[in-house]
Amino acid sequence: MKVVQTNQAPAAIGPYSQGIIVNNMFYSSGQIPLTSEGEMVTGDIKEQTHQVFKNLQAVLASAGASLETVIKTTVFIKNMDQFADLNEVYGQYFHTNKPARSTVEVARLPKDALVEIEVIALVK
Repeated sequence: MKVVQTNQAPAAIGPYSQGIIVNNMFYSSGQIPLTSEGEMVTGDIKEQTHQVFKNLQAVLASAGASLETVIKTTVFIKNMDQFADLNEVYGQYFHTNKPARSTVEVARLPKDALVEIEVIALVK
């Protein structure tokens, strides 16, 4: 087992890691729209989702993976009424590789984020 850590994504805000590699699989922690400096992006769901993907790309790269090797995502959204806007941005990042996905509306996310996404990916 190998812990993944990069300063290109926000540091964990609790007792967990940005991700873990086991064998050839990468499991990310959920990413919220924090910058790598720890500042919350305060825009709408689209702006926040773009920041989440920036963070995911950074931790995936640090793990030796990429969006192209993601096999499963779990999306947590604060308001399912924003699902279409989320999907619009999500589709910009997963336009060729379309991993399996679950999307769940939740009452509240850390730092009052509008979206959180975690991934499982194959390591190259």
